[in-house]
Amino acid sequence: MTLPTSAAGVSESHWARSVGTGRAHAKSILLGEHAVVYGAPALALPVPQLPITASAGWSPRTPAEPSGVSFTMTGSASRQVRTQGSEGLRRLAAEFRAVTGIADASHLDVIIDGAVPPGRGLGSSAACARAVVLALGDLFGHELTEETVFELVQSAESVVHGRASGVDAVSVGATAPLLFQAGETQELAVGCDGLFIIADSGVMGSTKEAVDLLREGFQKHPGAQESFVGRATELTDEARAALADGKPEEFGSRLTEYHGLLRAAGLSTDRIEALVDAALAAGSLGAKITGGGLGGCVMALTQPEQAREVTRQLHEAGAVQTWVVPLRRNGSNA
Repeated sequence: MTLPTSAAGVSESHWARSVGTGRAHAKSILLGEHAVVYGAPALALPVPQLPITASAGWSPRTPAEPSGVSFTMTGSASRQVRTQGSEGLRRLAAEFRAVTGIADASHLDVIIDGAVPPGRGLGSSAACARAVVLALGDLFGHELTEETVFELVQSAESVVHGRASGVDAVSVGATAPLLFQAGETQELAVGCDGLFIIADSGVMGSTKEAVDLLREGFQKHPGAQESFVGRATELTDEARAALADGKPEEFGSRLTEYHGLLRAAGLSTDRIEALVDAALAAGSLGAKITGGGLGGCVMALTQPEQAREVTRQLHEAGAVQTWVVPLRRNGSNA
């Protein structure tokens, strides 16, 4: 069915049937957190096991009520996350109308239903934004280019996180592991199979606070930024090569080394350290914090036969929930 581009003169029953839907999913940064903002490469893993769906429809508001958009978010997000997310999504909705040239002033209702816990470094805000963009495009019958979707998601991300590299906006819609650098993406060559176990520490992190903390450290110590970005780039490039060559042990080692870089920058916590130590003690090939830091999640690379023990020890160390994300070779030699 082709949906109208205006709700004018449309009955309430038609509104109830005219619903646009959009979908996205979580992501996990393999290597490159924080350094990517300074132009360094980052490796990202889509996490389709944690989906988000948005449904958008016209609301039968009375003329006296202001036009705009209302968001309903399911789940257990804190009031702060709900407020920040809503502000970003309202900007996104306004820019969607501007970009698409839709002058309709009807009020919209958007319902977001998702499994991505907020504040865990899994791209919750970007996934919500992408799902909403696609839902609005579906509702109004607009075919949106990936470039337009990216720019709209970034507009919402700038409200939630401040300066955003763009890696989240891309990876929450990706279907394969990606290399991201300076706004450009390409699919990663993967020469081995494995499993990533993502463990939720139960503590919300803050990308914006972590970014500010790191920047303050750079300002206090001359040369610290160049040293951090240089080492991050080196580890990420080495990890990319190991992944392409099918060397999971080397790849895992780079994950753990990158965690050490983030820890030295003050971005880890006692709970995160306990989870990393538990994963390594259980036989993981590598483990690190994933995302902005100061809380959030740990990811561990493991072989399938180790997964049960790694998961058990992660829970004993304080993980409140875990997810398993397969890593599959793709035969690419790129």
